[in-house]
Amino acid sequence: MSRRARPLPLWLAHALRAQRGPVPWSAVVRGALSAGPLLLAAVLAGRATLGVVAAIAAMLAGINDRPGSRRSSVHRIGVPALAGAAGVLGGTYAGDHLGAVPLTLVLTLLGLVAGGLCAIGPVASAAGTQVLVATAVGAGMPLPESAGQRALAFLAGAAWLLSLRLALPTPGSLAGDFRFDGERAAVAGVYDAIAGLLDAVGTDHALARRAALTAALDQAQDALTGPRLRRYASSSAERRLHAQYAAALPLAEAATALAWAGEAVPARAGEGPRRLAAAVRGSTHTGPLPAPSRSAPALRALDDALLHAAEAFDRGKENRNLHARRRTLRDRVRAGLGAGGREYGLRVALCFGAAAGVAQALHHARWYGQHTHWYWLPATAVFLVKPDLGPLVSRVLCRAAGTVLGALVFAGFAAVLPRPEGLVALVAVSGALIPVATRHFAAQTAVVTVLVLALVMVGGEPQASVGRIGETLLACAIVLVAGHLPMPGQRGGGVRSRLTAAADAATAYLTHVLGEAGTQADGDPDAPRAVRWTLRREAYRTLAEARGAVALTAAELPALARHAQGADHVVTTLEQLVDATTACAVHLDDTGRLTPQHTARLTELLDTLAGERHHTGLRVPEAAAVPALAG
Repeated sequence: MSRRARPLPLWLAHALRAQRGPVPWSAVVRGALSAGPLLLAAVLAGRATLGVVAAIAAMLAGINDRPGSRRSSVHRIGVPALAGAAGVLGGTYAGDHLGAVPLTLVLTLLGLVAGGLCAIGPVASAAGTQVLVATAVGAGMPLPESAGQRALAFLAGAAWLLSLRLALPTPGSLAGDFRFDGERAAVAGVYDAIAGLLDAVGTDHALARRAALTAALDQAQDALTGPRLRRYASSSAERRLHAQYAAALPLAEAATALAWAGEAVPARAGEGPRRLAAAVRGSTHTGPLPAPSRSAPALRALDDALLHAAEAFDRGKENRNLHARRRTLRDRVRAGLGAGGREYGLRVALCFGAAAGVAQALHHARWYGQHTHWYWLPATAVFLVKPDLGPLVSRVLCRAAGTVLGALVFAGFAAVLPRPEGLVALVAVSGALIPVATRHFAAQTAVVTVLVLALVMVGGEPQASVGRIGETLLACAIVLVAGHLPMPGQRGGGVRSRLTAAADAATAYLTHVLGEAGTQADGDPDAPRAVRWTLRREAYRTLAEARGAVALTAAELPALARHAQGADHVVTTLEQLVDATTACAVHLDDTGRLTPQHTARLTELLDTLAGERHHTGLRVPEAAAVPALAG
């Protein structure tokens, strides 16, 4: 009798897991045209060291060059690039004028601030990471150029890749205005996700499909709300996309209500959203759409939303309200200074400062030999302590394996390639591989190691594969120890802050929807839904962020994973509460009152959350308030 294989622990399974999907050929082309050509131009001009700085900036920009719209890429690539240029400028001045101890203290303080910034959001996290890496490079890579010249070279390298992102069309973008191919793909993905959810109604796949719909809506919202010179969309193509996205919201609401009810819908229900998705991708008319049955409130809402979408597709009238979250400066400061920001800031400060101090000690002890490039150790620590790259042990294992592999591969190439042309070609190939390698941290580390070692060698330094392996293993040990040290305050601040934000958003959404019951009962069926859809989007977005934070913490070693015990149950209950609230909203639109089934389900979920309040501190309405709020 065979013994059943035991599943791998989560921290090890995460280290072995890689993302899947088609090869992003557009990003591959941009990567090949970024760092390599920049370095070649600098070598031909006799300014190889400036080319090294520009190529490093292009490499970091390539890591941030993720799928999405051109408009959102300006924010996603540009903000970290500006932070990196400031880091190069400040790091160069600090490295030139401060001794080992003051420099270590300054870098530690910078780590505290940048770590807090990383809790604000993905772009802030990328900016915080890049400013730390660039500061370490500026302080630890002595070059003949001034601080201002290095900062300008850094900006030029990032701007070059960003210009490629804005100018080059992507495959399949010839349908319609290619400038908005990312927006088109994101909006079409929303309609595909709605169709997928409708197909899964009444099955065990409904929950996963609803989560996929949330992710698609988040991606489309981000793609359409990027930075712009004008306040509103200025072209007919963009206005049409805004209208098509807005038309998807009532469809998503109705599909979620049907999934909550759990009763199978006719097979043709998903055909309409699929035709709408094809119309978005091809910039064509929708043609005839199949009408679903109107036997239930949610099906009637689906039918009405489908007719509204067909009208919006034909007219293309802009909907200026994209129902995105409005985050003020106060909200961002509160996130950075909150429990998650404080905990991560202290962790980054400890790891970055300790790595910088050890690097300074090794530097002054001549452990590095004749060259003075000591930046690798603190820069490696920054990437290792970054939580959105995976659990701590997974990051350490992947970084160590990737560095060893990349250093060995580079040592082999360095022994046979001509210099500098062979190394420039190696930089170009590595830049092209980064978009594919980002699917796994070890693969990304291996490619980046090859690229950076080639850059340093072009800049005049000797081959340093063995030293880089030793420094990386030392950084892994520092971060692994520091990551498990007790910190002031309660642990698990990142998870708690995400749970609190999700609970607050769910409460605001529930209170608003139940408050609409009284409005509609008073004979106002045309009450505005814009606020409701904005609250609904915020509730689902914060829930997705909380779910990701809980899954990440659960994959840590037991010493850290225990701080997220029970959090997954809380997130699941909040998701069920928001789904039930959405079903209530659809039913209220149709009948103006709640059924006993809706009221009983809301009461049950609120009672469950109240039982978790003693160790989560979440603020949710009392279950007794449901009948009063519902009128």
